[in-house]
Amino acid sequence: MLSPKLKKALLFLFIAVTSLNVSGQTKTGLHVLKKHSIKSSGGWDYVTVDAADKRIYVSHGTQVNILSTATGDSIGVISNTNGVHGIALVKPLNKGYTSNGRDNSCTVFDLKTNAVLGKITVGTNPDAIFYDEFSKKVYAFNGRSKDASVIDPATDKVVATIPLGGKPETGVSDGKGKVFVNSETTNEVVVIDANTYNVINRFKINEGDEPSGLAIDRATNRLFIGCGGATMVIMDAANGKNLAKFKIGDCDGVAFDPALKLAYSSNGDGNMSVIKEVNANTFVFVENIPTEKSARTIGIDLETHHLFLPAAQMEATPPTTENAHPRPHMIAGTFHIIEIGK
Repeated sequence: MLSPKLKKALLFLFIAVTSLNVSGQTKTGLHVLKKHSIKSSGGWDYVTVDAADKRIYVSHGTQVNILSTATGDSIGVISNTNGVHGIALVKPLNKGYTSNGRDNSCTVFDLKTNAVLGKITVGTNPDAIFYDEFSKKVYAFNGRSKDASVIDPATDKVVATIPLGGKPETGVSDGKGKVFVNSETTNEVVVIDANTYNVINRFKINEGDEPSGLAIDRATNRLFIGCGGATMVIMDAANGKNLAKFKIGDCDGVAFDPALKLAYSSNGDGNMSVIKEVNANTFVFVENIPTEKSARTIGIDLETHHLFLPAAQMEATPPTTENAHPRPHMIAGTFHIIEIGK
């Protein structure tokens, strides 16, 4: 039997080693590998990576640019997507969907030929969009009408409109029947039952506001929420408990790598923050990786573990009597995709 003194010494050693392992996370080795130029004009928002078919879908003004993840070369364009924000891929049906904020519509296109198959009228100013594999439905989150349009890709019809009670941002699924979406104006994560299309919970974000980026670890049921005020909040998706928070940057996008257990936030002030999920209840800040100012959204290739961030050179816009602090605007011809890896 161990003596009390030896037990105490072993306990101290265990705590010391555990603390060292948690706090002394090694750096990732990630850095900017390449920059892929896209010369056309227009702003941008989300980027979607198709790892299997080695494609990057980039929202860009009134079109979607498609690049090869292998070479960075342009391999296609989806035109007439006015004010496009996001791109959802429905691989089983060989269809893609874009959310067109200025047209209040979603464009449907063929994933192999890039041919436009049709348009679907949704709510006002659709922003984020994604495909839920559990319900086999596409969710378009409408910023101005503060609701979600649920599209059946088998028929390309809107089968439900879900009032959300706030301006929605990014949505994700747990793959088991629940959809989660940030509510920017109410500082909540809204939980939707994917079977009934009803809101079944509203989880308050206690130490973050204006949530935008969102990712999920389905294995541990943890949500990684990029908030205003340069904060990431980690939440238990089962009960809404706020488990941890970290100082990051001016985040708009979040990605999660389930194999590496790393969460990434793309920060428009010029870096990408990396958070390590040690286990379901332990998280540590790893590092900030330099990117570029304006690189605020992010896509991830889960096969190569590379990250893709749209960016451009920006310049100040002169103030007017109507707007004393206008947004900076993009310098023509400078739009590109930053590729980050080892």
